[in-house]
Amino acid sequence: MPDTTIPSATSTEGKNTAAPNPALWGRALRVLAWLSFLSETIIIGTGGAVRLTGSGLGCSDWPLCTPESLVPILEVQGVHGLIEFGNRLMTGVVGIIALAVVLLVLHTISGRRSLIRALWFALGGIVAAAVAFAIAVPLHIPASPIALGVLLLAVIAAAVHSVRTTPARRDLVLLAWITLIGVVAQALVGGITVLTGLNPLIVGFHYTSSLLLVCVTAAFLVRLYETPGPRERAVPTWFAILTHVTGLALAVTIIFGVLTTGSGPHSGDADVLRHGFDATILAHVHSWPGYILAALVLTLTISAWALRLSLRRWLLVLVLAILVQVGVGVWQAREGLPPLLVGIHMVLASLSAATYTVVVLHLKRPLPAKE
Repeated sequence: MPDTTIPSATSTEGKNTAAPNPALWGRALRVLAWLSFLSETIIIGTGGAVRLTGSGLGCSDWPLCTPESLVPILEVQGVHGLIEFGNRLMTGVVGIIALAVVLLVLHTISGRRSLIRALWFALGGIVAAAVAFAIAVPLHIPASPIALGVLLLAVIAAAVHSVRTTPARRDLVLLAWITLIGVVAQALVGGITVLTGLNPLIVGFHYTSSLLLVCVTAAFLVRLYETPGPRERAVPTWFAILTHVTGLALAVTIIFGVLTTGSGPHSGDADVLRHGFDATILAHVHSWPGYILAALVLTLTISAWALRLSLRRWLLVLVLAILVQVGVGVWQAREGLPPLLVGIHMVLASLSAATYTVVVLHLKRPLPAKE
């Protein structure tokens, strides 16, 4: 990929307020962006480990692990508590990286003033969340979810203000904020998942949201490395339409995959009730859009190479990812859904969706510079 193109931050008076070495900030942003993508992918694996090892209620409470302890007690909760708590710690890592990306993007593009405004929003959100928590406790209502919900609203308000006042590269600012908002929302959903005793619908929503965050961080990487400015379609109209139809097939495949897993043996805890659907029937239904998806991606790839489109190499990556995903899906079904293969299938689904996101973003290209 080419070097990142990041405009220097300037104040309203036109004076340069960027760091002494803008290239250094660009390199740091690239590193953080890749770490954000990798951490969002890894947390799908750790979340899958929680579910597939039956550790979903390894920590029986939230945000504490137990009503008396923040961390798991090995003698009481055993390895299940450690696995669940490890996933919670990974959420913290993902959140820190997402916050760092937001702050660095704001500093690089808009300068110190925008960064300070974001920090004031953060302080206000923390204070508001603390007040909400203090009010909820004596009323005997769930204080932690309410406090986190208030913090989420503060982050959303900061994002709206930041995007509206950013002079350039609003695409990067918006994607960075969406990631951070998603992480905070995921923490809230994760807590609700525990408090509702691993409700399968919420668990499925939790996974789907994580998959979408992988796609958002992939989109950030694509836009980070591309030249800013107006864009034009780089493929024939029929090719763009077929690509979006392929995205619909991918979404349907993932949704039925989530329902299939939600009806299978891996609930996260042995005592958790499932959807009530027949997992065997759903597994077959899940495979139908999967095969359609594979055929569509293969058609797009052959067409892209025949037309020598610039996105043909990314389509080749996508077709390989889909074929491997189909192979793992068939393998796990024949082997009775072993946890390791199910976990690999979950991670591969997120990587396939991320690759598709990259393909869609390459349907357009920057307009050539005017001489």
